[in-house]
Amino acid sequence: MNGATPDPSRQQARNQHAASEIQLTQALQRARWAIAWERGWPHLARLLCVAGLFLVASWIGLWLMLPVWGRVAGVSVFALLAIAALVPAVRFRWPTRDEGLSRLDRGSGIRHRPVTTLADTVATQDPVALALWQAQRVRTLASLKRIRAGLPSPRLPLHDRWALRGLVIVLMAVTFIAASGERTERVAAAFDWNGMLAQPNIRVDAWVSPPQYTSKPPIILSAANKDAAPSDSAALPVPAGSTLIVRSSGGNLDVVVGGGVREAAPTEKPADGTQEQRFTIAADGTAHVRAPSGQPQWKFSAVPDRAPTIALAKPPERQARGSLQMSYRMEDDYGITEAHAAFSPRTESAKGGAAPRPLFDAPQFALVLPNARTRNGVGQTVKDLSENPYAGADVTLTLTAKDEAGNEGHSEPFNMRLPERVFTKPLARALIEQRRILALDANQNTQVFTALDALMIAPEVFTPKPGEYLGLYSVTKQLEDARTDAQLREVVASLWALAVSIEDGNLTDVDKALRAAQDALKEALDRGASDEEIKKLTENLRAALDKFLQQLAEQMRNNPQQLARPLDRNTKVMRQQDLDNMLERMERLSRSGNKDAAKQLLDQLQQMLENLQMAQPGQGEDGDMQQSLNELGDMIRKQQQLRDKTYKQGQDSRRDRRRGDPNAMDGLQQDQQALHDRLKKLQQELAKRGMGPGQRGQQGKDAGQGEDGLDQADSAMGDADGRLGDGNADGAVDAQGRALDALRKGAQSLAEAMQQGEGEGQAENGPGTREGRQQSGGNQTDPLGRPLHGREFGDDLTVKIPGEIDVQRVRRILEELRRRLADPSRPKIELDYLERLLKDY
Repeated sequence: MNGATPDPSRQQARNQHAASEIQLTQALQRARWAIAWERGWPHLARLLCVAGLFLVASWIGLWLMLPVWGRVAGVSVFALLAIAALVPAVRFRWPTRDEGLSRLDRGSGIRHRPVTTLADTVATQDPVALALWQAQRVRTLASLKRIRAGLPSPRLPLHDRWALRGLVIVLMAVTFIAASGERTERVAAAFDWNGMLAQPNIRVDAWVSPPQYTSKPPIILSAANKDAAPSDSAALPVPAGSTLIVRSSGGNLDVVVGGGVREAAPTEKPADGTQEQRFTIAADGTAHVRAPSGQPQWKFSAVPDRAPTIALAKPPERQARGSLQMSYRMEDDYGITEAHAAFSPRTESAKGGAAPRPLFDAPQFALVLPNARTRNGVGQTVKDLSENPYAGADVTLTLTAKDEAGNEGHSEPFNMRLPERVFTKPLARALIEQRRILALDANQNTQVFTALDALMIAPEVFTPKPGEYLGLYSVTKQLEDARTDAQLREVVASLWALAVSIEDGNLTDVDKALRAAQDALKEALDRGASDEEIKKLTENLRAALDKFLQQLAEQMRNNPQQLARPLDRNTKVMRQQDLDNMLERMERLSRSGNKDAAKQLLDQLQQMLENLQMAQPGQGEDGDMQQSLNELGDMIRKQQQLRDKTYKQGQDSRRDRRRGDPNAMDGLQQDQQALHDRLKKLQQELAKRGMGPGQRGQQGKDAGQGEDGLDQADSAMGDADGRLGDGNADGAVDAQGRALDALRKGAQSLAEAMQQGEGEGQAENGPGTREGRQQSGGNQTDPLGRPLHGREFGDDLTVKIPGEIDVQRVRRILEELRRRLADPSRPKIELDYLERLLKDY
């Protein structure tokens, strides 16, 4: 306050001096911290290495594999290592001010310890010395901007010459990734000392429950049963799809799985305090109960469920009434639950034409199992397919077996011809043939209409019964008006109904009722119906069986000549009481719960009823003869179709060589060879029945004709096969024509032999009588009026001379055929058919 003006330069110098003092203090503090870090980091690094090794051991799963005492020992070892790492830290001292100043002197890069100089004091009061000291201090403070404490340098290589700290870091990184989401649990497992705390109520149970369909018992895996646990090198085989169940009481449950062992749907915690976890063993894998401790690790080998096998035990057989009997062998490791038979049509390859368009699906049905969950056995199924549109068609059979796991096994495809009902009346046979053609290929509706229309020519000759003619006219009109597949299916059903009514009348109503009762009872047994329903259906079957036997007895009374024939000495007699006993036994088995045995008994009853028709005198032989005659008729039709194809191919080749198909003759040759093989097979079957060469002459009046017919057909077919192979269409057509004539002669001879066998039982009507001639000659013409036997014989061996009325009738028929042939608007296939009819007139 003396009024003196302060010097600004001095004030500025004092401010700079204060700021420099602050910077010096801060630099000194940083230097002391750096020295402290250099002294303390080696001790801390040793402790961190021990902690890192503990984490490595934990994350690698060491504590999960050790028992309780092993975990305690391991943790104790790591604790001692930590203490040992901290012992050298006792010598740690905090850096002093002088040590900090010395570090700043070394870090400044200026000689003469500038930072330490600032801390010095001047002992003299000499103004000159003070001035020099002050100047020196100002200069030193000016250089403080270049003073640095520097970064700490702990010099760890001096303490860890082998760089083990780097190895610990690498191991920590690897195990950290390997532990994934279980890092915390694995570290906590080191301190899981429940066993040391003595909790005697903790119990762990584990077992493997195989799928129920295997019928195998559970496999115990609990630690108390050490023998049940597999060794470290062996895996426990279990069925694939088994369930692993682990249950714990009195402690937390933690299960670790791997491989093909997957966690199943979670279950609720039981009310009694226990915990449970479920796992599905889909493939090879492992499982380990991590908590509670003390459980071994289990290895599982999943045994896959093999697909079942099924194959025909023998070729399918035809039963007396056209049913199909199949015997098959099946095998599976755990049991078959269902089996099916499926058929697929074997259609001829269309050459340039449209593919076949069937109106119905090929038949398929369930097979009867030898017993429930069949593992190895032979089953048998009888199925009536006589009413199916595919009856008599060439098909491929495939059997399929399925187990409860969903695995399927298939048999080798088997080519066969489905059995069909034997129709003895020519008109019924013709209708059934056209029915099959239409059902298997709707594109043939025009050809079928032409054939049906041809059957209505001269109804007083071909269809003398008004009911048959009206039925045929109605079906033909129905086919003409059909436009959709549904309407064509109705035509197929009408053709079957008309053929059956012509053949049997009302007999099929009884058969249908019996078969419906059998099917209803079988379906009830399959679905496990109640005892009341089974009893009611059994009564229905008994009533249908009584009607069937009554109808059969009436049929025998209407044909007394069959009773005059002697029975085969091997024929077994079956009484109605036997059938009643079978029904009662079937009902008792069903009430006792043995449904499988009841179904087998029902199958036996069905087979006995099938054989009952065969047991009638002469029925089996006549049925076989009729089946052979039907086979010949089908071969004649196929040979005619093949001849038409050969003729057309020859015309196409001559008309335009460039458009000729070089592979067409190969296809025709294959068809001709297949037809030739069928003829040879038929000849072998006839020979087995005593109808071979030289034997048919003993049963027919014209045996030589029959023998020469089939032999000549064999030779002609072979000739046609060779000419088709050479590409000679004209020569093949001639040979096929000879084969056709020979087949007709063979069919004529076979029909005469069959008729001669029937005539032996009709002798009581009187030889040469009108009644005898009507019974023996009622089926001697086909639906078009052509004779099957060539001539009619009486006992006096005289030829019946046609009367004037017959001549006029024939003349009218020929005129009608010529009129239709001259109509160019008619389909070509009809014109070709009429031309073949008139070629001999």
